Parts: sequence; structure tokens; C-alpha cells
Amino acid sequence: MEKITKSDAEWRDQLTPEEYKVCRKKGTERPFSGEYNKCDVRGTYVCKCCGLPLFSSEAKFDSGTGWPSFFAPISEDAIREEEDVSLFMRRTETLCARCDSHLGHVFPDGPAPTGLRYCMNSVSLKLVGAAETE
Repeated sequence: MEKITKSDAEWRDQLTPEEYKVCRKKGTERPFSGEYNKCDVRGTYVCKCCGLPLFSSEAKFDSGTGWPSFFAPISEDAIREEEDVSLFMRRTETLCARCDSHLGHVFPDGPAPTGLRYCMNSVSLKLVGAAETE
């Protein structure tokens, strides 16, 4: 996969101030504020910065945490992980594998079949190919 690299100014021009803060500066949106937290529309969640497919709605679940949560990425090479020791905690940060956009964190307390909870920021994602659930 070819990496996408842009200057800070290019990212600022492309993203809203909140998207820039979360995606490029590793911020976090307020819990229960994101448009995809309670979304039950089918489709594919792609990276807001580069459009790489990241998560399927088939892997989405309501974790009750206030952020959209998934039990698995759409493919193993869609995301990459880094250790995050900010805020006096040790967590695993998830980033877009193509553009290094900050997506959120992954925790080992999710449902079957993976036991993982990918806790994502709505502003880091865009839902495409959406279809209302029945």
C-alpha cells in the first residue's frame, strides 16, 4: 500500500478544525457526540483523511462507551497500531495504515469473535455505500 503524505498546511486545508485536531493531532471527540456512535446504517467506514476502507458496519456494535466500536477492522492491513502512553495510561492507538490518521484505540474487552473493541472517533471516519437497516 502506497503511503499518503501531506504537509500540515495541506491537512489543515482539507479537514475541519475538529477533524484536524483528532486525525492529525491525536485528539478525541467528546463521548456520545459523534455522528456514528448510535448509527445503525449498513456500509463501509473509510478514513476521513484518505478514503481507505477501515471497518464494515457488520463488525460494529454498541459498546456503551460513547464512541463507535467495532470488533475487527475490514482487513489486517487497513490499520496499524502504536503504543500510546499519554494521559498516564498504557493503551494501543489505532491509525490508518495509509495516511497515519489517528482513529482511536483498541482494547481487549470486546465481543466474540475477536474479543477486541476498536473504539473509534466518528470524525476520523466517513460512512460510504450506506443503506438503511431494516
